[in-house]
Amino acid sequence: MFEDKSILITGGTGSFGQLMVSTLLEQHSPRRVIVYSRDELKQFEMQQRFTDSRMRFFLGDVRDRERLQQAMQGVDYVIHAAALKQVPAAEYNPTECIKTNVHGAENVIQAALQNDVRRVVALSTDKAANPINLYGATKLASDKLFVAANNMAGGHPTRFSVVRYGNVVGSRGSVVPFFRRLIAEGADHLPITHEDMTRFWITLQEGVDLVIDAFRRMHGGEIYVPKLPSVRITDLARALAPDLPQRIVGIRPGEKLHEIMCPADDSHLTLEFDDHFVIRPTITFTGRNNDFETNAVGETGRPVEIGFEYNSGSNDHFLDEDEILAFNERAGV
Repeated sequence: MFEDKSILITGGTGSFGQLMVSTLLEQHSPRRVIVYSRDELKQFEMQQRFTDSRMRFFLGDVRDRERLQQAMQGVDYVIHAAALKQVPAAEYNPTECIKTNVHGAENVIQAALQNDVRRVVALSTDKAANPINLYGATKLASDKLFVAANNMAGGHPTRFSVVRYGNVVGSRGSVVPFFRRLIAEGADHLPITHEDMTRFWITLQEGVDLVIDAFRRMHGGEIYVPKLPSVRITDLARALAPDLPQRIVGIRPGEKLHEIMCPADDSHLTLEFDDHFVIRPTITFTGRNNDFETNAVGETGRPVEIGFEYNSGSNDHFLDEDEILAFNERAGV
């Protein structure tokens, strides 16, 4: 579906954006791939890696609506990956997080509508489900904005959907690189925030593929959630350093014990498909089909039981220590 099309990625110099660019260039035949981000050094470094003539680089911030409107001229598809994501940093700098994650989402929506972009997929996070931290609250607001944008579209052809997933193995700032650095530096222990903590486990490539699949599957207004295995943080630490002691250091500001991606309060809206869930919008869209049980490629979902919650702590699929090492190797970390 991307053949001879123009795709813009906000926050495109991040780990997700770089792999998405590689995937689009190698497995599809786009006319242009546009990286939109605010860090000139990262763009320079990325230009050295991606010398393909189809690449374009736009310096700009999602807080700048006018610049976004310029960058989206002639664009068919937008992937919105730009965000302030560090949970403790958001707790200490809430206004900055709101400016990027909420106002930035509004700007992306308005720029996409003005340019009649065909489809927009926004990246979300498990922390947007029943949020207890500022980052999660801003991403919940962002999710609601992108869902409601389908009603704002009016006569525009633009459709908006959201993809939500959890901890990306090996991404910048995540736990695996952190543990590996400590091990390499000769640490005498690994710090564990809580002995019962669990996380969903997904590779970066799986996250990229999920977004590409969302473009194929979407009607507009859905929140897509992949089915993933869970990991106990204590098992992860033992897998990486079986002989190294673990020390409980306490949960960080705004951090959850378990990840939730489909909250129980949304169970009446949640559909289960073979390899993913879909959370239907709480609102009804006027002048269009509101049936999400059959997606755009003909896959059919079924309602989950009332009270169902997709929680990393109660997941029916946990990785053991050997499986964690194999999964991490597959992820390249």
